Amino acid sequence: MLGHLQVSRTQSWNHRPQFPPLPPPLLAQCSLSKQGQQFLSSVARDPTASNRLICKFIASSPKSIALNALSHLLSPTTTHPHLSSLALPLYSRITEVSWFSWNPKLIAEVIALLYKQGQLKEAETLVSETLIKLGSRERDIVSFYCNLTDSHSKHSSNQGVFDVISRLSQIVSESSSVYAKERAYESMISSLCTVGRPLEAENLIEEMKVKGLKPSVFEFKSVVYGCGRVGLFEDMLRILLQMENEGFELDTVLSNMVLSSYGAYNKQSEMVSWLQRMKDSSIPFSIRTYNSVLNSCPKIMSILEDLKTFPLTIDELMENLKGDEALLVKELIGSTVLAEAMEWDSSEGKLDLHGMHLGSAFLIMLQWREEMKYRLNAGEYVMPVEITVVCGSGKHSVVRGESPVKRMVREMMTRMRSPMRIDRKNIGCFVAKAKVVKNWLC
Repeated sequence: MLGHLQVSRTQSWNHRPQFPPLPPPLLAQCSLSKQGQQFLSSVARDPTASNRLICKFIASSPKSIALNALSHLLSPTTTHPHLSSLALPLYSRITEVSWFSWNPKLIAEVIALLYKQGQLKEAETLVSETLIKLGSRERDIVSFYCNLTDSHSKHSSNQGVFDVISRLSQIVSESSSVYAKERAYESMISSLCTVGRPLEAENLIEEMKVKGLKPSVFEFKSVVYGCGRVGLFEDMLRILLQMENEGFELDTVLSNMVLSSYGAYNKQSEMVSWLQRMKDSSIPFSIRTYNSVLNSCPKIMSILEDLKTFPLTIDELMENLKGDEALLVKELIGSTVLAEAMEWDSSEGKLDLHGMHLGSAFLIMLQWREEMKYRLNAGEYVMPVEITVVCGSGKHSVVRGESPVKRMVREMMTRMRSPMRIDRKNIGCFVAKAKVVKNWLC
């Protein structure tokens, strides 16, 4: 336990009620650059030369590549967990180069990883050095602790979270700064929800009110999603109602949290009802809405396991679906998400699949085919010169390998005998002349 972060065992959050198994939090993966991949592969082949290889890598790499490799090792979702012990020596070497600029978020990530690895002495040393560096600047100290508890929660390090919450609670009690108190509460509530303690987080919202602080929509959203992630759906809906009663509007982000929560527990009927509620309330769907819904459709996911046989039209897809999955798809295809993913003018008709998971890209591509038939034949739309489908993993990508989305689109184009081909200038795009596409579709 870190010396500066002692926690009292009488705190209420140490008496945890029994919840269902907690689904993993949604964490963004840090994609590793090609140079970083080569560096880690070299270390894996010869661990005894790690210090020399680190020095060589830092000396030959620009800032972005070096920090990318460090972020990859620090990430809870790293694909190289067996090499995570390199994070501290790599960070230490990076701090010595001329371009390095100290920041509390990065050091918090390093400390959290050390804590998770059981290197408490090293973690405590970095905490002490950070507090000395920050001096008496309360805002900066609060910001550091907020970053630290966020990093602990991402690593599912409950005790790390409780240790920092103890310190933030002390700041709330002693500080006269409204900003410091609000930031502390925001961090404590978010972190408790991430580690599966939403009801304790809700208690902190009530505590804020008692202290004369007004909880923001962020705190409420954290608790709503926190309840959903552990399957406390009655509490989730109760807090949603409370939000509405206090003047907060339900929006797309909040709705996507609800859908994701239902999806994690295979509650497809509830997802259908929620999509209908979104439509009735004029809450727009988004790409994340598609992702949350379609990731929870086992039939669609199983269909996409075989790229040689998946349906090539909406009608074929609907013939393969039954019950709630069919209803979910019907609700989605009636939205404006496809139109928002498209750009259309005299020079180009473009579909951008960035941000879409495999199931979403699949359904959007089926919708796109039907939409293209209409636009290229309807007089109300100008005829562009070129048609483009952007899949990603192209000229700006630093990631090795082909994305599942691009692989699916390529197979779809091949099976449909589409004239669209991979762009020679950008391998992340499929392109063709619009007139050729029109002839193909018609």
